[in-house]
Amino acid sequence: MEIRATTVLPAVRRPVTLHTGDGLELVGELALPEGKDPAATLVTLHPLPTAEGMMDSHVLRKASFRLPALADIAVLRFNTRGTTSRHGTSQGAFGEGEAEKYDVISAIEFVEFEELPNPWLLGWSFGTELALKWGCDPQVEGALLLSPPLHRATEADMRVWADSGKPVTALVPEFDDFLRPEEARRRFAPLTQAEIVAVDGAKHLWVGEPYVRRVLDEIVLRVNPKAHPLPTEWDGPYEKDVQQLR
Repeated sequence: MEIRATTVLPAVRRPVTLHTGDGLELVGELALPEGKDPAATLVTLHPLPTAEGMMDSHVLRKASFRLPALADIAVLRFNTRGTTSRHGTSQGAFGEGEAEKYDVISAIEFVEFEELPNPWLLGWSFGTELALKWGCDPQVEGALLLSPPLHRATEADMRVWADSGKPVTALVPEFDDFLRPEEARRRFAPLTQAEIVAVDGAKHLWVGEPYVRRVLDEIVLRVNPKAHPLPTEWDGPYEKDVQQLR
């Protein structure tokens, strides 16, 4: 069976609640490989909630549907403060990327408490800003950035990552609305170890199964290279996702 946009592969999935340092409860979900320990963990940070970004934004949703089964990767998704998805609404209000510092910290602390291995940040658009500004934590292995706009993250934020030596990979669409590959290489210069991967034909929202597969393959190559490349077919049990977003 070919893995399609609506394919949900087996995993142990459970709702979780993250508790922030400023007293909020955030709605989330943890997806774990069935019958084995994860090799690595993704802490996902979603696109801009004022532009419909949420934990169910399609690339993050598909990561949680596929990577536990295909790559032994645990996937934590959650709604930042004030954000709503089919999983529920997180407490609080949108904080322009500043108050979300507490959200990022709470997710990293959750992974530590659960003793999940090798956590990487996976940010998309606004989520890349949160990763760059607030995610350079001793517990974190590195960061994967999808469509980074670099609207909020500063050179100082990037130098913090540069000083850490932690790996940072930015996947930059050829036709991005905000930051395209050539400019990305220039803007990311302060983050000296940043790897800029230009993706031909892609746009900011990564619409289309070929682009989703490319993103997930690039993630797995860095987080659990033993599972790379990801298969495109599956012989075991599966379900269908009834949510049709992009």
